[in-house]
Amino acid sequence: MEQTFIMVKPDGVENGVIGQVIARFEEKGYKLLQASVTTIKPELAEKHYEAHKDRDFFPDLVSFITSGPVVPMVWQGENIIEEARKLIGATDPKKAEPGTIRADFGSSISTNVVHGSDSKENALREIELFFNTRFE
Repeated sequence: MEQTFIMVKPDGVENGVIGQVIARFEEKGYKLLQASVTTIKPELAEKHYEAHKDRDFFPDLVSFITSGPVVPMVWQGENIIEEARKLIGATDPKKAEPGTIRADFGSSISTNVVHGSDSKENALREIELFFNTRFE
């Protein structure tokens, strides 16, 4: 079984959609392995988003993700990385397919409710960053 990392971002927590995000994954038959509520420290945020460190928006990204509580989670299921990305939708909620999490709850590219790993390598890296463990 494949695992992935999903995180409800501060805007999703603030807007009270944690349960709805979890429900969408459960309705697809995926299994929640780990979850917590935490506020990310800047050092962890910088490691998490290190692929974007040379981009102009990096400081704003770190500032946003550390601005309030988040809900990092580990989910398991068949082909879950690819399927979770479909369930989440495009980064820009205005371009996301109707019925996706970001189309339904996101408001902008930066406040788009949820993060999901985009590859097996990133899923493993993000799970280790946030939970200090591997679930393979």
